[in-house]
Amino acid sequence: MIQIDDVVVTLDVLREKFLCNLDVCKGECCVEGDAGAPLEKEEVAELERVLPVIWDDLSPEARAVIDKQGVCYKDEDGDLVTSIVNGKDCVFTCYDEKGCCYCSIEKAYRAGKVDFYKPVSCHLYPIRVGNYGSLKAVNYHRWSVCKAAVLLGEKENVPIYKFLKEPLIRKFGEAWYKELDIAAEELKKGNVI
Repeated sequence: MIQIDDVVVTLDVLREKFLCNLDVCKGECCVEGDAGAPLEKEEVAELERVLPVIWDDLSPEARAVIDKQGVCYKDEDGDLVTSIVNGKDCVFTCYDEKGCCYCSIEKAYRAGKVDFYKPVSCHLYPIRVGNYGSLKAVNYHRWSVCKAAVLLGEKENVPIYKFLKEPLIRKFGEAWYKELDIAAEELKKGNVI
C-alpha cells in the first residue's frame, strides 16, 4: 500500500491492468450485483435534479421504482445506493439496439443535456473507495463480469489507475493524481509493481 495525503491505495490499483470492453460485457456491472451503486450524500440532490431530463430514457419499471422509493435507498449495510429494478438493474440504466447497457445520466451528459456526469462510484469502477476513520482506502474490486476488461487491459498494458485517471482526479484532485502517478513510476523502477 501507499499513502498520499489521507488516502491509502492498494498496490493492485497500480499493478493490475483494466480497460472496459463494452462490446463483450455489455455493461453488466450496471445490471448485476446485490445492491445499487454507492452514493455520496450530495449526489442524491444531483440525481433528483437530472431526473426530469433522463426520465424518458428510463424503463417503465425503473420509473415505477423511483415513483415508489425515490432515486436511492439504504442497503443492508446502511449505505446510500441507487435504487434498483427487480434486484438487478440500476434504475438509471438504458439499453441500445444491441442490448448494451448504458447509464442514462452519462448519456445525457455526453449529449450536453446535464452537467452531472454520473455518481462518482460508477465513474471510478472497478475502484471502490472506503472510509476508515480519518483515512480513505482505494481498493480494486475484482468481479467476474469484468473479465473481458482485465484481458483487454493486459493486452493493451493499461494499469487501473491510468484507465481511471479522470474519475480519480474528479474524486481526489489533480495534484493528488500526479503524486499517485509519481509513486507508481517509482515503484515500477524498484520492481515493486
